[in-house]
Amino acid sequence: MALVFARYQRDIHQARKRISVGSQIAQTPCGPIEYAVAGDGPPVLVVHGAGGGYDQSLEFSEGLIQSGFRIIAMSRFGYLRTPMPDDASVTAQADAHACLLDALKIPRAAILGASAGAPSAMQFALQYPKRTAALVLLVPTAYPTRIVQKQEGAISKQSLATAKFLINTALKSDFLFWAAPRLAPQSVMPTLLATPQTVLEHASPEERIRVTQMLNCMLPISQRRLGTLNDALIIPFLPRYDLEHITVPTLILSTADDFFKTYEGSRYSAEHIPHARFIGYPSGGHLFVGHYKEVISEVAGFLKKNSL
Repeated sequence: MALVFARYQRDIHQARKRISVGSQIAQTPCGPIEYAVAGDGPPVLVVHGAGGGYDQSLEFSEGLIQSGFRIIAMSRFGYLRTPMPDDASVTAQADAHACLLDALKIPRAAILGASAGAPSAMQFALQYPKRTAALVLLVPTAYPTRIVQKQEGAISKQSLATAKFLINTALKSDFLFWAAPRLAPQSVMPTLLATPQTVLEHASPEERIRVTQMLNCMLPISQRRLGTLNDALIIPFLPRYDLEHITVPTLILSTADDFFKTYEGSRYSAEHIPHARFIGYPSGGHLFVGHYKEVISEVAGFLKKNSL
């Protein structure tokens, strides 16, 4: 136990040190917004998913930075140093995206929304079409035509119980959140990462490192708890957006075995957004395990055509 606690102390110290540098606070009419900027080139506002923050967006966007884009990574309401306002709705989040771009004097940018960051990215494209160069949605939380419970890849009762434990208990404790995937990886990791265990087991060493880094970017979870709980309240009641009026170039990517079941909603959105392109992978889970380089290549190629 002493050894375990010593490892936890080391990891949580590194996590707190990581988020203590590298970001800034923009004072905006929408409230304080934490952000970081990396790279040079056309601007891309990256909107993270549940459990994330500006650091998670930077970690995922490394390939885009290397491809010649200026990444604006922000922390949504309730994440890290961006406080939770009275109105933390999707519409308010979209307004906050515009407020941040105003503060940075960026009149127009592409926007990339991942997972639970996708609804506000879609709303930004609807509310501010002239400011949206292009829209990219990765494994988006989106209105589905139906939820298909497939035998293969469906979330089991054990996984649902694990998810409830993570929300009700582990989100309140950095130690429990750190310990759970290390002490019970086969039951916790697939649920936490919404990715089948077999996909994780067969991942390349390079991809395993990436997955671990993305998981580490959720620490300290205590400083992301309010935003994660807000997402959990919003996601089950997402309405159907006015997809037919999203007029900007749009690219949507998902995987069929994503435990968060983003595939149907992704395909439905692409079918109703004019001229949207959908790319689906048969496997890879919520983090596109085994497909990261392909995803970055597709997104970079799309943005180069549409973000200037």
